[in-house]
This record gives sequence, structure tokens and C-alpha cells, in this order.
Amino acid sequence: MKWIGALFILLATTWSGFEAARFLSQRPRQLRQLKIALQSLEAEIMYGHTPLSDASLHLSRQLSCPLSWLFETFAKKLQTGTISAKQAWEESLTEIWKMTALKTGEFEIMKQFGETLGQYDQQTQQKQIRLTLAHLEREESEALENQRRYEKMVKSLGFLTGLLIILLLM
Repeated sequence: MKWIGALFILLATTWSGFEAARFLSQRPRQLRQLKIALQSLEAEIMYGHTPLSDASLHLSRQLSCPLSWLFETFAKKLQTGTISAKQAWEESLTEIWKMTALKTGEFEIMKQFGETLGQYDQQTQQKQIRLTLAHLEREESEALENQRRYEKMVKSLGFLTGLLIILLLM
């Protein structure tokens, strides 16, 4: 019976280590997707002259979850016509952000992006998108560095924590 309990402890701690490592690997991937989404949004605005709600809906179909949910929620809020683009963006960010692997720094960058969304002409909007992309690029390089540095350690730490607990209980 002890061995079964020890096995469950080891499996649980190893699984938690792998989950933490998965979170570390999802963050750079989601940042890349977010950058691609903003570049696509820029193209839709600058060259397609597509309304913001339609462009966001197109983006939601191209992205994977949870970022697709962000743009889909944003598009739906814009289509109601009762709130501004800034409010719709902020509400969408707040609703969806907890489902992402992204951190507070990226939230603030995206919130600042939403401050100017739909308020200026195309050139100014393009400058804001490029500024946001530069900030996200910095965050992505930090996320890649953290992934490289900590991913193996977190996996090993989960397993070793399980072994320590088993040794202490036996």
C-alpha cells in the first residue's frame, strides 16, 4: 500500500512540474501569435480598409485559443455598438487574459495599445501597432530566455520534490 501511495505522490509532483514547464513554453508561442495577429490587423486596417470589428473577427478565425477568443470577444463587443473600441478592448482583455500564459507586462502593453485603438487615422494607428510590436518583441525574447533557463529545471524539480516527499514519509 505504501508503494502505491508513493507512486501517486511521485506522479502528482512530476505532473505539476511538467505543467509548470508547459506554461513556460506556451508564453513565447502565445506572444508570437499575438505579434502575428497585430501584423495581420495592421494589414487589414492599412491595405484592406476593413472595419475594426470585421478585422477582429477574421483574426479570431485564424488564431488558436485563447487568443482567438480575445479577438472574437472584441469583435462581438464592437458589433453591439454600445461601447467604444477602447472599452471593448479592455473588457475583452480582462475577460480572456486569465486563460492565457501571458504575464502582467504583456497585459499592460496590450492595454496601452487599446487606448488608441480606433481613435486615430491609419498612419497613427500603424505607428501604434508597430510600437506595440516592438514591446512584444522585447517580452518574447525575455520569455524565450526564461523558457530556455527554467524549463528543464522545473520538470526535474517536480520529480525530485516527489522523491523528497516519499523519502520523508517512509
